[in-house]
Amino acid sequence: MLLALLSRNGVNAAGKRFPITSLTVKRALSRSMTTPLLLSPSQLQQLLPSPTDTKQVSILDSSWFMPNSPRRANEEFQEKRVPGAQFLDLDEVSSIHELGLKHMIPSERHFADACEAFGIEPNSHVILYDTHGVFSSPRALFMFRAFGHEKSSILDGGLPRWEAEGFPVEVKPPARARKSVYPTPVFDKGMIRSYDQMVSNSFTDLHSDPAVELVIDARSRGRFLGTDPEPRPGLSSGHIPHSLSLPFTAFLQTRTIPNSSVQYTTFLPLPELRNALVSHVGDHAEAVIQGKRPITTSCGSGMTAGVLWLGLKLLGVPNVALYDESWTGYASRTSSKIEKAAN
Repeated sequence: MLLALLSRNGVNAAGKRFPITSLTVKRALSRSMTTPLLLSPSQLQQLLPSPTDTKQVSILDSSWFMPNSPRRANEEFQEKRVPGAQFLDLDEVSSIHELGLKHMIPSERHFADACEAFGIEPNSHVILYDTHGVFSSPRALFMFRAFGHEKSSILDGGLPRWEAEGFPVEVKPPARARKSVYPTPVFDKGMIRSYDQMVSNSFTDLHSDPAVELVIDARSRGRFLGTDPEPRPGLSSGHIPHSLSLPFTAFLQTRTIPNSSVQYTTFLPLPELRNALVSHVGDHAEAVIQGKRPITTSCGSGMTAGVLWLGLKLLGVPNVALYDESWTGYASRTSSKIEKAAN
């Protein structure tokens, strides 16, 4: 199966093929021996412990909605969920920010305390999902991986796909987990970019220096160009100088549940993910995939930047960071240079 997958080369919009190299094979083999980043509903079903099983599996609903949405994630979780799931509030498991920004990466001890409250242990397999399909769960996965909890995955397609494929949901009140012990982890600081780092990088040109970090923006093209408004009142649209537009939806496909109007998203197959990256960043794609150019993902508030982060990790990209403040933090500062022209 793995060799069959590796035999299919990616093709960009111009028809150019990217050869499968020994480095690509090595990365794919390495990924095949570690905890998968994505799980299908049937794979998750196989992992669920029986009443007499001792498997350490923790399922977390990490759904999150935009501030202007009428939907409430915790209320929907109380109504139905994957059996045994608990609710992870990404705005609660976060750190206090000087600008009042939400869902910033928590402190090491705050993360560990949350794991203990969920009954998660260092050897637990943590499976994260959301009710969009793929939206906020990659951000939750980013958090777990940043704290070194490698045994973590997302349910590709989330709760809608779980239901669409005929798996049962739980509607009774959720049970409280038995508290565990989770040692304070070490945070990988290389996975997060600060405002000062983003400003410093924005003064450099991608084309003149191969070491410059590529910054990709997950917001819509209109917000990136400054032609559409931001959903947060009073915040200017536009983009960080020298950043490139790659809307997070370019990494996803939309599916419709048969005989209904309900839609959900899943990640594209790997060849199509590669093509999406190439079509948006052009000649930089190969250097990024080979680890020759570092890359940072950004979005409106640090949430859908996780979708791009995960898509890049699925492609085997080694050097991927995330700008935690993202556009809200950047554009809120009067000293920030904002561009509104096409890149």
